[in-house]
Amino acid sequence: MLLTMTTTRNPATDLGFLLHKHPEKAQSFPLSAGKAHVFYPEAAQERCTAALLVEIDPVDLVRGGGTSSTQYVNDRPYAGGSYLAVALRAVFTTALAGRCANRPELVDEAFPLEIRVPSLTARGGAEVVHKLFEPLGWQVDACPIPLDPEFPRWGASRYVDLRLTGTQRVVDALRHLYVLLPALDGDKHYWIGQDEADKLLRSGEGWLAGHPERELITNRYLERRRPIVSYALTRLAEADDVPAEAEARVTELPDRPEPLAVQRHGSVLAALRAAGARRVLDLGCGAGALLRVLQKEPSFTEIVGVDVSANALDIAGKRLKNQSDALSAGKSASSGTRITLKQSALTYADPSLAGYDAAVLMEVIEHVDEERLPALEHAVFGVAAPRTVLITTPNAEYNRHFEFLEEGRFRHADHRFEWTREQFRSWAEGVATRHGYEVRLLPVGQESPESGPPTQMAVFTSRKEAVA
Repeated sequence: MLLTMTTTRNPATDLGFLLHKHPEKAQSFPLSAGKAHVFYPEAAQERCTAALLVEIDPVDLVRGGGTSSTQYVNDRPYAGGSYLAVALRAVFTTALAGRCANRPELVDEAFPLEIRVPSLTARGGAEVVHKLFEPLGWQVDACPIPLDPEFPRWGASRYVDLRLTGTQRVVDALRHLYVLLPALDGDKHYWIGQDEADKLLRSGEGWLAGHPERELITNRYLERRRPIVSYALTRLAEADDVPAEAEARVTELPDRPEPLAVQRHGSVLAALRAAGARRVLDLGCGAGALLRVLQKEPSFTEIVGVDVSANALDIAGKRLKNQSDALSAGKSASSGTRITLKQSALTYADPSLAGYDAAVLMEVIEHVDEERLPALEHAVFGVAAPRTVLITTPNAEYNRHFEFLEEGRFRHADHRFEWTREQFRSWAEGVATRHGYEVRLLPVGQESPESGPPTQMAVFTSRKEAVA
């Protein structure tokens, strides 16, 4: 099986830095049932192509076990799927992790890319390929491969010749392939357990939660193993990217079963309404889940979404536009809210964010290293200094109620910490004292008598505003 990645970004050979494979060398890597080879068919300043060729030994497949292929003759050596994804992980480990020691500035640069998989297993045909890749910004050309060109009446096979073109970060392109190739294949050759779900969540971070086909992808990637799929979908909901159709129920104390992310949105919306906010900052907005809720609220005249990830902001922009178009098409009442998106780190003091009525940091602080929290505190409470600040974060005491979350593990792979109720209270009260705010803490989600709520929220109100 073969996969090629081509760029025309000048100098195109910079692709070698990101892939950690020198364009002038051919390298081979052992796999459990074969070998993977990396080489560059072309490597010039104007155009560079990296090729991954995977040789699978069908005899080793059967002898090694752990595969659904029970015969010595099968399609595994010829059609891209789960084995190709495994080869991607084995060969491009550092690139998939988003690291580039020699040229770190290249990691966040979007490259014009063309990816080709001449023979790709596509269960569901070309239509499914389009559904999985196009929402991620790829232009998709998926040409069905006939069963036999000499007998066209036999129709198309389940394989396609795939060509993807788009401008993407190389790390994002690799992660899209690592997740979606097995999802299209549907014939994984290894055991599916929680570790596989965690791999999916790590590789899908920043894009899978906001994908319109995330349930299809999750089910296929995890081979519809219901408990594991449920675990993964719950974790994705914890990232606060719920379907736009899921309305936030407006209450600070949700009292009926709903997805936790929906309850969180409702609690934030209720607190913003109670504060009389009209101009709102969504700090750490990610792919725009909360922004879509705020977009429907007529009382907000201006909303600014801020995030460090350009890719997340791009997804947020597309989702907000789609929702706006849907509201217009449905002749629904539109709030006329003006929404802008801004790329910035939340630990950076930005005077342009001063003067807003309210700021929301929903499930954000736990993604910041604890030693960087004073910088975030200064940027939000010292420089931006809105009248109201809302902060939600997981309650670590509640983690015992998540069935597949091992003791001592965080809810999300990117969490730097998760606080108990007392830890959060202590931090929040310290922030309020240092910056002239009053603070009250509220539960979000169904409370446990012993563990408290799954999410805890702090509502900070400026003492100046309280006096006024």
